Amino acid sequence: MLIQMVSIAVKEGHTAEFLEAFRINYEGTRQEPGNLRFDVLRDPSDENSFLIYEVFKSEEALDEHRKTAHYKECVRLIDPILARPRTKTFYNAEMADFL
Repeated sequence: MLIQMVSIAVKEGHTAEFLEAFRINYEGTRQEPGNLRFDVLRDPSDENSFLIYEVFKSEEALDEHRKTAHYKECVRLIDPILARPRTKTFYNAEMADFL
């Protein structure tokens, strides 16, 4: 399994627009066969700061995700309203089978 955590900071005044655009990616990704989990987390101390927690079956599943229309549309819509570039952190979950 591959875990991807994406930190997103949205420009002030664009949070509702971000949530509307990101729903496209959320709903599409949850339907992908290679996606196991997709959570959108909001920082309780900063309404413009989000952490996206995604779990995919494999790196190939994540690569396929990035080719989808819903992912591309979401990126197109949110890129202009980001306060800074997205940051991504990856983890392999080899131990997940033991849990």
